[in-house]
Amino acid sequence: MSAKELNWDFMGKRKIAAVISILLVVASIASLVINKLSFGLDFTGGTLVEVSYKESANVATIRNQLEEAGYLSPTVQHFGADTEVLVRLPQGFSPEVGEEVIAVLSEQGKFDVELRRSEFVGSQVGEELREQGGLGMLFALAVVMLYVTFRFQLKFSLGAVVALAHDVLIVLGIFSWFKWNFDLTVLAALLAVIGYSLNDTIVVADRIRENFRKIRKGSALDIINTSLNQTLSRTLVTSLTTIMVLLALFVFGGELIHGFSIALTIGVLVGTYSSIYVAANVLLALGISKEDLMLPVKEGVEQDGMP
Repeated sequence: MSAKELNWDFMGKRKIAAVISILLVVASIASLVINKLSFGLDFTGGTLVEVSYKESANVATIRNQLEEAGYLSPTVQHFGADTEVLVRLPQGFSPEVGEEVIAVLSEQGKFDVELRRSEFVGSQVGEELREQGGLGMLFALAVVMLYVTFRFQLKFSLGAVVALAHDVLIVLGIFSWFKWNFDLTVLAALLAVIGYSLNDTIVVADRIRENFRKIRKGSALDIINTSLNQTLSRTLVTSLTTIMVLLALFVFGGELIHGFSIALTIGVLVGTYSSIYVAANVLLALGISKEDLMLPVKEGVEQDGMP
């Protein structure tokens, strides 16, 4: 069955979808208020230690060594080659921390480990990153609203911004609920989610506008349903291929981008849902009509075959 033959009643379930979305957003906000986000070293400050092994290093073994030595929540990752390892510690910095880490990892000389650098990431830098990251997301939403308003119409703009805010809040809420580490890679994923979800929403909005101008009969609900069915195959193919790449990144990309791949995977799933239900639902709630999308009449130009 082709995409044009599909006739699923998406908007018939719009009230159920609205309740689900509201519950998810409220739960996400509650989790953010109660649990807050587990900010990573990029935001909270801590210690970076870079070490070099003579042979290939196992990051899981290194992490276990550090945890057994009393270091809390260390992040261990390969840094360039598989013999280079970067250790991130949330503990405060001291001049001896590099040598202490080397002593733990070498296990009294059993392994040949060399200290490359040891440095401190200050909390002031982390505070600036939090502020700039939050302002960046707000700026992105504001630009999106202006862009969609000029390209389509104000009601489309409100629908797109509500859908984007819905997606970002749910991703943040899930990270807060499970207490997953929130670092710069996750912040980058959130900005990518905004771009992905916006692209999907604009494709759907473009088809809705086209059908409002082309289809003479049918209510706004019927036209939106038709538009969603026509763009469904494109939406699903794009989402599935993106998720396949993200799963590959999660499995083979290393610990450094685990947070990025998880956040973006959740964002793609939620963004696909919001493009179908949230943005279109807002359009219906705002009373979108053919009059909102009619082309301006130019004097002397025939309309519908009439002088």
